[in-house]
Amino acid sequence: MAFYVQKYGGTSVGSTERIKNVARRVAKFHAQGHQIVVVVSAMSGETNRLIALAREVQNNPDPREMDVMVSTGEQVSIALLSMALMALNVKAKSYTGPQVKILTDSAYTKARILNIDQDRIRTDLNNGYVVIVAGFQGVDQHGNITTLGRGGSDTTGVALAAALEADECQIYTDVDGIYTTDPRVVPEARRLDRITFEEMLEMASLGSKVLQLRSVEFAGKYKVKLRVLSSFEEEGIGTLITFEESAHMEQPVISGIAFNRDEAKITVLGVPDHPGIAYQILGPVADANIDVDMIIQNVSHDDLTDFSFTVHRNDFNNTMNIIREKIQPHIGARDVIGGDRIAKVSVVGVGMRSHAGIASKMFRILAEEGINIQMIATSEIKVSVVVDEKYMELAVRVLHKAFDLEQAL
Repeated sequence: MAFYVQKYGGTSVGSTERIKNVARRVAKFHAQGHQIVVVVSAMSGETNRLIALAREVQNNPDPREMDVMVSTGEQVSIALLSMALMALNVKAKSYTGPQVKILTDSAYTKARILNIDQDRIRTDLNNGYVVIVAGFQGVDQHGNITTLGRGGSDTTGVALAAALEADECQIYTDVDGIYTTDPRVVPEARRLDRITFEEMLEMASLGSKVLQLRSVEFAGKYKVKLRVLSSFEEEGIGTLITFEESAHMEQPVISGIAFNRDEAKITVLGVPDHPGIAYQILGPVADANIDVDMIIQNVSHDDLTDFSFTVHRNDFNNTMNIIREKIQPHIGARDVIGGDRIAKVSVVGVGMRSHAGIASKMFRILAEEGINIQMIATSEIKVSVVVDEKYMELAVRVLHKAFDLEQAL
Protein backbone atom coordinates (compact mmCIF):
# COMPACT_ATOMS: atom_id res chain seq x y z
CA MET A 1 0.00 0.00 0.00
CA ALA A 2 1.22 3.50 -0.83
CA PHE A 3 1.00 6.94 0.72
CA TYR A 4 -0.09 9.70 -1.64
CA VAL A 5 -0.53 13.44 -1.31
CA GLN A 6 -3.11 14.48 -3.92
CA LYS A 7 -3.66 18.10 -4.87
CA TYR A 8 -6.81 19.28 -6.68
CA GLY A 9 -6.96 22.74 -8.27
CA GLY A 10 -9.81 25.21 -8.46
CA THR A 11 -11.38 23.81 -11.64
CA SER A 12 -11.36 20.31 -10.10
CA VAL A 13 -13.48 21.57 -7.18
CA GLY A 14 -15.34 24.26 -9.13
CA SER A 15 -18.83 22.99 -8.24
CA THR A 16 -20.44 20.65 -5.71
CA GLU A 17 -20.77 18.02 -8.45
CA ARG A 18 -17.05 18.22 -9.18
CA ILE A 19 -16.29 18.03 -5.46
CA LYS A 20 -18.35 14.83 -5.33
CA ASN A 21 -16.30 13.47 -8.27
CA VAL A 22 -13.08 14.21 -6.37
CA ALA A 23 -14.53 12.48 -3.31
CA ARG A 24 -15.34 9.37 -5.35
CA ARG A 25 -11.79 9.27 -6.73
CA VAL A 26 -10.23 9.72 -3.28
CA ALA A 27 -12.59 7.10 -1.81
CA LYS A 28 -11.46 4.58 -4.45
CA PHE A 29 -7.79 5.08 -3.50
CA HIS A 30 -8.69 4.82 0.19
CA ALA A 31 -10.62 1.58 -0.40
CA GLN A 32 -7.48 0.11 -1.99
CA GLY A 33 -5.71 0.61 1.33
CA HIS A 34 -3.66 3.69 0.42
CA GLN A 35 -3.11 6.50 2.91
CA ILE A 36 -4.28 9.80 1.40
CA VAL A 37 -3.70 13.45 2.24
CA VAL A 38 -5.69 15.75 -0.05
CA VAL A 39 -4.78 19.40 -0.69
CA VAL A 40 -7.41 21.57 -2.36
CA SER A 41 -7.59 25.07 -3.80
CA ALA A 42 -10.54 27.43 -3.55
CA MET A 43 -13.40 26.80 -5.98
CA SER A 44 -12.55 28.29 -9.39
CA GLY A 45 -13.22 32.04 -9.51
CA GLU A 46 -13.60 32.37 -5.74
CA THR A 47 -10.18 33.94 -5.04
CA ASN A 48 -10.74 36.51 -7.81
CA ARG A 49 -14.16 37.31 -6.33
CA LEU A 50 -12.66 37.90 -2.89
CA ILE A 51 -9.87 40.09 -4.25
CA ALA A 52 -12.44 42.18 -6.15
CA LEU A 53 -14.44 42.64 -2.94
CA ALA A 54 -11.36 43.87 -1.12
CA ARG A 55 -10.60 46.41 -3.84
CA GLU A 56 -14.14 47.77 -3.65
CA VAL A 57 -13.44 48.66 -0.03
CA GLN A 58 -9.77 49.73 -0.17
CA ASN A 59 -7.80 50.81 -3.25
CA ASN A 60 -4.64 49.06 -2.10
CA PRO A 61 -5.90 46.39 0.30
CA ASP A 62 -3.87 45.88 3.47
CA PRO A 63 -1.76 42.70 2.86
CA ARG A 64 -2.48 41.18 6.29
CA GLU A 65 -6.23 41.62 5.94
CA MET A 66 -6.11 40.43 2.34
CA ASP A 67 -4.57 37.13 3.52
CA VAL A 68 -7.22 36.79 6.22
CA MET A 69 -9.92 37.14 3.57
CA VAL A 70 -8.64 35.19 0.57
CA SER A 71 -7.70 32.20 2.76
CA THR A 72 -11.43 31.62 3.37
CA GLY A 73 -11.87 30.29 -0.17
CA GLU A 74 -9.95 27.09 0.62
CA GLN A 75 -11.78 26.71 3.94
CA VAL A 76 -15.04 26.23 2.02
CA SER A 77 -13.47 23.65 -0.33
CA ILE A 78 -11.94 21.48 2.40
CA ALA A 79 -15.18 21.36 4.41
CA LEU A 80 -17.28 20.45 1.37
CA LEU A 81 -14.85 17.71 0.29
CA SER A 82 -14.79 16.30 3.82
CA MET A 83 -18.60 16.20 3.84
CA ALA A 84 -18.66 14.55 0.40
CA LEU A 85 -16.30 11.82 1.63
CA MET A 86 -18.41 11.28 4.77
CA ALA A 87 -21.44 10.85 2.50
CA LEU A 88 -19.51 7.93 0.94
CA ASN A 89 -18.87 6.47 4.41
CA VAL A 90 -15.19 7.46 4.35
CA LYS A 91 -13.73 8.90 7.54
CA ALA A 92 -12.40 12.37 6.72
CA LYS A 93 -11.12 15.45 8.54
CA SER A 94 -10.40 18.89 7.13
CA TYR A 95 -7.79 21.36 8.36
CA THR A 96 -6.83 24.89 7.43
CA GLY A 97 -3.14 25.71 7.05
CA PRO A 98 -2.99 27.33 10.51
CA GLN A 99 -4.75 24.31 12.10
CA VAL A 100 -2.13 21.93 10.72
CA LYS A 101 0.43 24.55 11.62
CA ILE A 102 2.06 25.10 8.28
CA LEU A 103 4.55 27.62 9.61
CA THR A 104 5.58 30.38 7.19
CA ASP A 105 7.51 33.63 7.26
CA SER A 106 5.55 36.90 7.58
CA ALA A 107 5.65 37.98 3.92
CA TYR A 108 1.91 38.48 3.44
CA THR A 109 0.47 37.41 0.05
CA LYS A 110 3.75 35.66 -0.91
CA ALA A 111 4.87 33.78 2.22
CA ARG A 112 7.34 30.90 2.20
CA ILE A 113 6.91 27.68 4.15
CA LEU A 114 9.40 27.18 6.99
CA ASN A 115 8.09 24.06 8.75
CA ILE A 116 5.09 21.72 8.93
CA ASP A 117 3.82 20.11 12.14
CA GLN A 118 3.19 16.47 11.15
CA ASP A 119 1.72 15.06 14.39
CA ARG A 120 -1.96 15.80 13.79
CA ILE A 121 -1.92 14.46 10.23
CA ARG A 122 0.01 11.28 11.11
CA THR A 123 -2.35 10.51 14.00
CA ASP A 124 -5.40 10.85 11.75
CA LEU A 125 -3.85 8.76 8.95
CA ASN A 126 -3.01 5.99 11.42
CA ASN A 127 -6.63 6.06 12.58
CA GLY A 128 -7.90 5.49 9.04
CA TYR A 129 -8.89 9.04 8.11
CA VAL A 130 -8.46 10.82 4.80
CA VAL A 131 -6.90 14.16 5.78
CA ILE A 132 -7.88 17.23 3.76
CA VAL A 133 -5.66 20.31 4.02
CA ALA A 134 -6.31 23.80 2.66
CA GLY A 135 -3.73 24.74 0.07
CA PHE A 136 -2.15 28.16 -0.43
CA GLN A 137 -2.07 29.16 3.25
CA GLY A 138 -0.22 28.95 6.55
CA VAL A 139 0.46 30.87 9.74
CA ASP A 140 3.47 32.92 10.84
CA GLN A 141 5.18 32.77 14.24
CA HIS A 142 2.90 35.55 15.53
CA GLY A 143 -0.28 33.63 14.69
CA ASN A 144 -1.15 35.69 11.59
CA ILE A 145 -2.75 33.93 8.61
CA THR A 146 -0.52 34.04 5.54
CA THR A 147 -0.89 32.98 1.90
CA LEU A 148 1.75 31.61 -0.47
CA GLY A 149 0.95 33.54 -3.65
CA ARG A 150 -0.98 32.49 -6.74
CA GLY A 151 -0.61 28.76 -7.46
CA GLY A 152 0.53 28.22 -3.87
CA SER A 153 -1.62 25.11 -3.41
CA ASP A 154 0.89 23.20 -5.57
CA THR A 155 3.61 24.24 -3.13
CA THR A 156 1.48 23.17 -0.15
CA GLY A 157 1.02 19.74 -1.73
CA VAL A 158 4.71 19.28 -2.44
CA ALA A 159 5.72 20.56 1.01
CA LEU A 160 3.35 18.12 2.74
CA ALA A 161 4.64 15.26 0.57
CA ALA A 162 8.21 16.18 1.55
CA ALA A 163 7.48 16.55 5.27
CA LEU A 164 5.42 13.35 5.46
CA GLU A 165 7.73 11.40 3.11
CA ALA A 166 4.90 10.43 0.75
CA ASP A 167 5.56 7.98 -2.06
CA GLU A 168 4.27 10.46 -4.61
CA CYS A 169 2.70 13.91 -4.86
CA GLN A 170 -0.06 13.76 -7.44
CA ILE A 171 -1.16 17.09 -8.93
CA TYR A 172 -4.65 16.77 -10.42
CA THR A 173 -5.46 19.53 -12.88
CA ASP A 174 -7.49 20.19 -16.03
CA VAL A 175 -4.84 18.61 -18.30
CA ASP A 176 -3.71 14.99 -18.30
CA GLY A 177 0.01 15.65 -18.04
CA ILE A 178 2.93 17.68 -19.38
CA TYR A 179 2.90 18.11 -23.16
CA THR A 180 5.68 18.77 -25.65
CA THR A 181 4.06 22.19 -26.02
CA ASP A 182 0.62 23.77 -25.58
CA PRO A 183 -1.88 21.63 -27.58
CA ARG A 184 -3.94 24.78 -28.20
CA VAL A 185 -1.07 26.09 -30.31
CA VAL A 186 0.11 22.76 -31.75
CA PRO A 187 -2.71 20.19 -31.93
CA GLU A 188 -0.11 17.44 -32.60
CA ALA A 189 1.57 18.09 -29.22
CA ARG A 190 2.23 14.85 -27.35
CA ARG A 191 1.88 14.01 -23.66
CA LEU A 192 5.18 13.01 -22.06
CA ASP A 193 5.19 9.90 -19.85
CA ARG A 194 8.07 11.33 -17.84
CA ILE A 195 10.27 14.41 -17.70
CA THR A 196 13.24 15.33 -15.51
CA PHE A 197 13.06 17.99 -12.80
CA GLU A 198 15.65 20.03 -14.70
CA GLU A 199 13.47 20.08 -17.81
CA MET A 200 10.30 20.82 -15.83
CA LEU A 201 12.03 23.68 -14.02
CA GLU A 202 13.01 25.20 -17.35
CA MET A 203 9.52 24.64 -18.82
CA ALA A 204 7.84 26.20 -15.75
CA SER A 205 10.19 29.19 -15.67
CA LEU A 206 9.82 29.73 -19.43
CA GLY A 207 6.05 30.02 -19.45
CA SER A 208 4.53 26.53 -19.06
CA LYS A 209 1.61 27.17 -16.67
CA VAL A 210 0.82 23.58 -15.65
CA LEU A 211 2.81 23.75 -12.40
CA GLN A 212 3.82 26.66 -10.21
CA LEU A 213 7.58 27.18 -10.55
CA ARG A 214 8.12 27.31 -6.78
CA SER A 215 6.45 23.91 -6.33
CA VAL A 216 8.81 22.34 -8.87
CA GLU A 217 11.83 23.92 -7.13
CA PHE A 218 10.56 22.62 -3.78
CA ALA A 219 10.01 19.11 -5.16
CA GLY A 220 13.48 19.10 -6.70
CA LYS A 221 15.12 20.25 -3.48
CA TYR A 222 13.44 17.56 -1.35
CA LYS A 223 13.39 14.86 -4.04
CA VAL A 224 9.60 14.49 -4.05
CA LYS A 225 8.28 12.50 -7.00
CA LEU A 226 5.63 14.57 -8.78
CA ARG A 227 2.94 13.25 -11.11
CA VAL A 228 0.58 15.48 -13.12
CA LEU A 229 -2.83 13.90 -13.84
CA SER A 230 -6.25 14.93 -15.10
CA SER A 231 -9.02 15.26 -12.53
CA PHE A 232 -11.59 14.77 -15.32
CA GLU A 233 -10.39 11.36 -16.55
CA GLU A 234 -10.86 8.15 -14.60
CA GLU A 235 -7.73 6.43 -15.88
CA GLY A 236 -4.32 7.56 -17.11
CA ILE A 237 -0.73 7.62 -15.91
CA GLY A 238 -0.17 11.34 -16.48
CA THR A 239 3.41 12.61 -16.49
CA LEU A 240 5.97 11.63 -13.86
CA ILE A 241 8.51 14.33 -12.98
CA THR A 242 11.57 12.59 -11.64
CA PHE A 243 15.34 12.71 -11.13
CA GLU A 244 15.96 9.39 -12.79
CA GLU A 245 16.73 9.60 -16.48
CA SER A 246 15.39 6.38 -18.02
CA ALA A 247 17.37 4.40 -20.56
CA HIS A 248 15.49 5.85 -23.54
CA MET A 249 15.87 9.44 -22.36
CA GLU A 250 19.04 9.73 -24.44
CA GLN A 251 16.91 9.46 -27.58
CA PRO A 252 14.85 12.67 -27.58
CA VAL A 253 17.24 15.58 -27.80
CA ILE A 254 14.41 18.04 -27.17
CA SER A 255 11.58 17.31 -24.73
CA GLY A 256 9.44 20.36 -25.32
CA ILE A 257 8.89 23.86 -26.66
CA ALA A 258 8.01 26.52 -24.07
CA PHE A 259 6.81 30.01 -24.83
CA ASN A 260 5.90 33.16 -22.96
CA ARG A 261 3.84 36.08 -24.26
CA ASP A 262 4.36 38.16 -21.12
CA GLU A 263 7.67 39.72 -22.14
CA ALA A 264 8.77 43.30 -22.78
CA LYS A 265 12.14 44.50 -24.08
CA ILE A 266 14.00 47.67 -23.15
CA THR A 267 17.17 48.97 -24.83
CA VAL A 268 19.39 51.71 -23.41
CA LEU A 269 21.29 53.27 -26.34
CA GLY A 270 24.70 54.96 -26.22
CA VAL A 271 25.77 53.69 -22.79
CA PRO A 272 29.34 54.54 -21.65
CA ASP A 273 31.25 51.26 -21.71
CA HIS A 274 33.06 51.06 -18.38
CA PRO A 275 33.05 48.73 -15.33
CA GLY A 276 29.90 48.83 -13.23
CA ILE A 277 27.59 50.16 -15.93
CA ALA A 278 25.37 47.05 -15.86
CA TYR A 279 24.84 47.50 -12.12
CA GLN A 280 24.09 51.20 -12.56
CA ILE A 281 21.32 50.28 -15.01
CA LEU A 282 19.88 47.18 -13.34
CA GLY A 283 20.44 48.10 -9.67
CA PRO A 284 17.54 50.59 -9.48
CA VAL A 285 15.36 48.15 -11.44
CA ALA A 286 16.05 45.41 -8.88
CA ASP A 287 15.43 47.89 -6.03
CA ALA A 288 11.92 48.36 -7.47
CA ASN A 289 11.39 44.59 -7.10
CA ILE A 290 11.30 44.06 -10.87
CA ASP A 291 12.71 40.78 -12.19
CA VAL A 292 14.99 40.99 -15.22
CA ASP A 293 15.11 37.98 -17.52
CA MET A 294 17.36 38.10 -20.61
CA ILE A 295 20.27 40.56 -20.88
CA ILE A 296 22.43 41.51 -23.87
CA GLN A 297 25.26 44.06 -24.04
CA ASN A 298 26.60 44.84 -27.49
CA VAL A 299 30.27 45.16 -28.43
CA SER A 300 31.70 48.56 -27.58
CA HIS A 301 32.18 51.13 -30.35
CA ASP A 302 33.85 54.47 -29.57
CA ASP A 303 33.57 53.56 -25.86
CA LEU A 304 29.78 53.38 -26.17
CA THR A 305 27.52 50.33 -26.19
CA ASP A 306 23.83 49.39 -26.27
CA PHE A 307 22.32 47.49 -23.34
CA SER A 308 19.11 45.44 -23.77
CA PHE A 309 17.10 43.41 -21.28
CA THR A 310 13.63 41.93 -20.85
CA VAL A 311 11.10 42.23 -18.00
CA HIS A 312 7.55 41.01 -17.45
CA ARG A 313 5.07 42.93 -19.59
CA ASN A 314 3.26 44.19 -16.48
CA ASP A 315 6.51 45.88 -15.35
CA PHE A 316 7.25 47.54 -18.71
CA ASN A 317 5.90 51.04 -18.04
CA ASN A 318 7.35 51.20 -14.54
CA THR A 319 10.76 50.06 -15.78
CA MET A 320 10.76 52.57 -18.65
CA ASN A 321 10.01 55.37 -16.17
CA ILE A 322 12.83 54.26 -13.86
CA ILE A 323 15.32 54.11 -16.75
CA ARG A 324 14.31 57.47 -18.22
CA GLU A 325 13.99 59.42 -14.98
CA LYS A 326 16.69 57.94 -12.76
CA ILE A 327 19.23 56.13 -14.93
CA GLN A 328 19.49 57.86 -18.33
CA PRO A 329 20.39 61.30 -16.89
CA HIS A 330 22.80 59.72 -14.38
CA ILE A 331 24.84 57.67 -16.88
CA GLY A 332 24.42 60.00 -19.86
CA ALA A 333 22.81 57.43 -22.20
CA ARG A 334 21.73 58.71 -25.60
CA ASP A 335 18.19 57.27 -25.61
CA VAL A 336 15.88 54.60 -24.19
CA ILE A 337 13.60 52.57 -26.45
CA GLY A 338 11.37 49.58 -25.80
CA GLY A 339 8.34 47.56 -26.71
CA ASP A 340 5.97 45.11 -25.07
CA ARG A 341 4.95 43.17 -28.18
CA ILE A 342 7.58 40.47 -28.00
CA ALA A 343 7.52 36.81 -27.00
CA LYS A 344 10.08 34.27 -25.82
CA VAL A 345 10.27 30.84 -27.44
CA SER A 346 12.51 28.12 -25.98
CA VAL A 347 13.54 24.58 -26.83
CA VAL A 348 14.23 22.44 -23.75
CA GLY A 349 15.84 19.03 -23.31
CA VAL A 350 18.47 17.23 -21.23
CA GLY A 351 19.60 15.54 -24.45
CA MET A 352 21.13 18.84 -25.57
CA ARG A 353 24.09 18.13 -23.28
CA SER A 354 25.28 15.38 -25.58
CA HIS A 355 24.11 16.71 -28.95
CA ALA A 356 25.74 19.60 -30.79
CA GLY A 357 24.02 21.88 -33.27
CA ILE A 358 20.64 22.36 -31.56
CA ALA A 359 20.94 26.16 -31.51
CA SER A 360 22.07 26.39 -35.14
CA LYS A 361 19.18 24.14 -36.24
CA MET A 362 16.73 26.30 -34.29
CA PHE A 363 18.10 29.50 -35.87
CA ARG A 364 17.99 27.97 -39.38
CA ILE A 365 14.35 26.85 -39.00
CA LEU A 366 13.29 30.33 -37.82
CA ALA A 367 15.27 32.03 -40.62
CA GLU A 368 13.56 29.84 -43.25
CA GLU A 369 10.21 31.16 -41.96
CA GLY A 370 11.42 34.77 -42.07
CA ILE A 371 11.28 35.12 -38.27
CA ASN A 372 13.84 37.61 -36.96
CA ILE A 373 15.59 36.80 -33.67
CA GLN A 374 15.98 39.83 -31.39
CA MET A 375 17.74 38.22 -28.41
CA ILE A 376 19.26 34.83 -27.56
CA ALA A 377 19.94 33.09 -24.23
CA THR A 378 21.24 29.58 -23.61
CA SER A 379 21.87 27.12 -20.80
CA GLU A 380 22.98 23.49 -20.70
CA ILE A 381 19.50 22.24 -21.53
CA LYS A 382 17.71 25.15 -23.26
CA VAL A 383 17.98 27.72 -26.03
CA SER A 384 15.65 30.74 -25.79
CA VAL A 385 15.00 33.43 -28.40
CA VAL A 386 12.98 36.64 -28.31
CA VAL A 387 10.86 37.26 -31.41
CA ASP A 388 8.07 39.60 -32.45
CA GLU A 389 4.86 38.50 -30.71
CA LYS A 390 2.99 38.04 -34.01
CA TYR A 391 5.42 35.26 -35.01
CA MET A 392 5.29 33.35 -31.72
CA GLU A 393 2.74 30.66 -32.65
CA LEU A 394 4.36 30.11 -36.05
CA ALA A 395 7.76 29.72 -34.37
CA VAL A 396 6.37 27.17 -31.89
CA ARG A 397 4.69 25.13 -34.65
CA VAL A 398 7.68 24.97 -37.01
CA LEU A 399 10.13 24.14 -34.20
CA HIS A 400 7.81 21.45 -32.82
CA LYS A 401 7.73 19.83 -36.27
CA ALA A 402 11.44 20.31 -37.00
CA PHE A 403 12.46 18.50 -33.80
CA ASP A 404 9.95 15.65 -34.44
CA LEU A 405 8.17 16.22 -31.15
CA GLU A 406 4.88 14.84 -32.48
CA GLN A 407 6.57 11.44 -32.96
CA ALA A 408 5.90 8.91 -30.18
CA LEU A 409 9.02 7.28 -28.74
